[in-house]
Amino acid sequence: MLIGLDPVLTPELLSHLRAMGHGDEIVIADGSFPATTVAKRLVRLDGVGLRRVLRAILAVLPIDESEPDPVLGMEVIGNPDERVPMHAEISAAAALADDRVKLQLLERHAFYRRASEAFAVVATGETAFYGNVIVRKGTIDRPVIHG
Repeated sequence: MLIGLDPVLTPELLSHLRAMGHGDEIVIADGSFPATTVAKRLVRLDGVGLRRVLRAILAVLPIDESEPDPVLGMEVIGNPDERVPMHAEISAAAALADDRVKLQLLERHAFYRRASEAFAVVATGETAFYGNVIVRKGTIDRPVIHG
């Protein structure tokens, strides 16, 4: 255990988050997402919902501010203008991390293609529809204090 870190941030997940560079993307996916098929690197957190995993990751991962659309969700199939409860959950988590970030949505197959290029995929046990998000890592704009 580490002080101040949600235990859902496993050693494997922390290693991937640390290894990511500026502009790399991570997918946090629901239980229906084809994570094993899509992932270059896969972390399984089957017993945990998207909200907790996303908030834990965003507590330690800076969101990219240098290019547009650093947080991407999946559009509702057949109704791209519809917003479902998971879209609100993702938006709220992103806003907690950086209130300038707005969730943008991608068509399902475009989302899958983008996800297949991601640095890593975190497969959660989320059962709600459209509980999928891609987050692009940014840089830290303040000095890190070392003891």
